[in-house]
Amino acid sequence: MVGKSHAPRPDDPLSVWVSEAVVDVYRIRTGQVIDLPLAGRNHRVIVAGIFRDYARQHGAVLIDRADYIALTGDRRVNDGALWLAPGADRAAAVAALRALPAGADLDIADPGEIRRLSLSFFDRTFAVTYAMEAVAVLVGLFGLSSSLGAVVLARRREFGMLRHLGLTRRQIAAMLAAEGGLLAALGALAGLVTGAAISLVLVFVINRQSFNWGMEMHFPMLLLFSLAIVLVVLSVLTAILSGREAMSMGPVRAVREDW
Repeated sequence: MVGKSHAPRPDDPLSVWVSEAVVDVYRIRTGQVIDLPLAGRNHRVIVAGIFRDYARQHGAVLIDRADYIALTGDRRVNDGALWLAPGADRAAAVAALRALPAGADLDIADPGEIRRLSLSFFDRTFAVTYAMEAVAVLVGLFGLSSSLGAVVLARRREFGMLRHLGLTRRQIAAMLAAEGGLLAALGALAGLVTGAAISLVLVFVINRQSFNWGMEMHFPMLLLFSLAIVLVVLSVLTAILSGREAMSMGPVRAVREDW
């Protein structure tokens, strides 16, 4: 169920439940009285709630079976749902259903399986993003390496002068590592903010328009921050490696060239 449900009142018409796709198309809200066409007639019903449907993208309206039979006289069934008792064996329940007349022709799936299948379609649609992430990381590291390398080459005399003033190679390496780490941290922060904005668009706009069902927003904070830390560490190492050439310049030579 999505959102709050409507508490039935004695003077309410029959209750129905609608999927998110119906809400998107007809702008229906919980507690609204609508006309439902059944058996060639319109019947006044009230929307008791909205549910998330991973099985049908075209929208669905649920109504109590007894009410449906009373309105239409149709007793045929082509879809059903079972709730197993706590501790019941799912495999035994499926075997019992298969043993029924024409049970071999039934398509049986649990909600978790339907949800996994639906989400697999979504994941395959955006599978290319994982490759794009890896390419973006590599391009970012190469760009950082080339930028720091150019900066280091331009500051060779500065680093030599700093060594002449008493700084050690380790201190200069720490300075370069700090610069690389700060650049990477700033880039990671900008990437997280931009990625969060894109995720909101994908989940609440593109997903609803493409699949006609919603999903809960969940940010994998541990994974995101772990990846950000790994990128900062790699950037620090890249900065140190890029500055090795500059740190190899002797302080006396640097001072002489600066004169």
